[in-house]
Amino acid sequence: MSQFLKVKTADEVLSILDGIDPLPQETVTLELACGRRLASDIVAAESVPHFSRATMDGYAVRARDTFGASESLPALLERTGEVVMGEATSLTVGPGKAVEVPTGGMIPDGADAVVMVEYSSKLDNTMIEITRPAAPGENVLKAGDDIAPGEVLFRKGAMLRPQDIGVLAALGIAEVEVFRVARVALISTGDEIVPVEIHPLPVGKVRDINSFSLAALIESAGARVGMKRKVSDRLEDLVSACREAMMNHDVIVLSGGSSVGVRDYTAQVLAGLPKSELLVHGVAIRPGKPTILGRAGGALFWGLPGQPVSALITCREFVLPSLRKLHGVIETELVHSRSIGAILSHQLPSVHGRTDYVPVHLSRSGQGRTEASPIFGKSGAISILARADGYVVIPEHVEGLDQGAGVSVFLF
Repeated sequence: MSQFLKVKTADEVLSILDGIDPLPQETVTLELACGRRLASDIVAAESVPHFSRATMDGYAVRARDTFGASESLPALLERTGEVVMGEATSLTVGPGKAVEVPTGGMIPDGADAVVMVEYSSKLDNTMIEITRPAAPGENVLKAGDDIAPGEVLFRKGAMLRPQDIGVLAALGIAEVEVFRVARVALISTGDEIVPVEIHPLPVGKVRDINSFSLAALIESAGARVGMKRKVSDRLEDLVSACREAMMNHDVIVLSGGSSVGVRDYTAQVLAGLPKSELLVHGVAIRPGKPTILGRAGGALFWGLPGQPVSALITCREFVLPSLRKLHGVIETELVHSRSIGAILSHQLPSVHGRTDYVPVHLSRSGQGRTEASPIFGKSGAISILARADGYVVIPEHVEGLDQGAGVSVFLF
């Protein structure tokens, strides 16, 4: 098709994705907030803790009363009471006095340190001896030491982790505003594709790999797969399925039928959808050149290659970043968030003007270095990625990498 002359580089496609607006926001309870992206900043409205508390079992004291204390010359203090866990105390600590306090208990007025119980002993019902000096503030978490009022804790677009949920709980925040999770429709096309349950497999047929591998990858990015359907290689059937998907999905991913063969309908399918726009028809990468990006109404439309390796690589490199934008990531977060350095075990050839993604296996060389061994094979061989620990990217203007070259391996 003439539109295939408008092949984009990988960087150009990512630049297009930068213009994607996040999905509308919604309110969720704290139980459902982990992994979600905040739609607004979170600012602390109160102190944490809101009272000074002990971080160890022991005695609340004035630090100055313990200076110089040792096992041979202990400090003698009068025990004047005990703090009850979970209750406020009206006790005070004056010169030469001490109040027993549990971990998490309120620090009485006048005290500025807690001596651990291990460094104390009771002489009688009122007197204790301290065998180690305490510094001011030792074993004490002051009001606001953890979180101060007005502190910006999380910025808009931040993903909430389990520890972040704990912070929100400490502040009494039971609900948060987050960006809505993308709903993704997965449609596989190809008359040669049959369900995975088929046994024995007829000659000329292949089992449906992409519906499962792409769904697993997309859901690992926090999106939700709704429709998952295999559709025949008939233009009217594909258009009908995509029209149905447009009604309640934010992203449509159609795998198969995106190259230039006679029976390849992806661009025609997009053209048959209401308010459609073709943004990308071909990307200068290997594998995955016949990748399509467009819009149909309010939904993003991705046409991915049918070959399993190509489909997974292009989904990881382009579909996942588009999901991040929909989920409200403010800054550009590269897919390559986890990488390690390694040494190439073999030379990697490449072609100028095309970005290559090469799966590799990692191992330790005899010199103790991390070695990346390329896994060569056709894009239809799904076991390539199953054997790979990650992949090496050869930029479009680099004509290959030499054996022994240092590389970054982007981990699966």
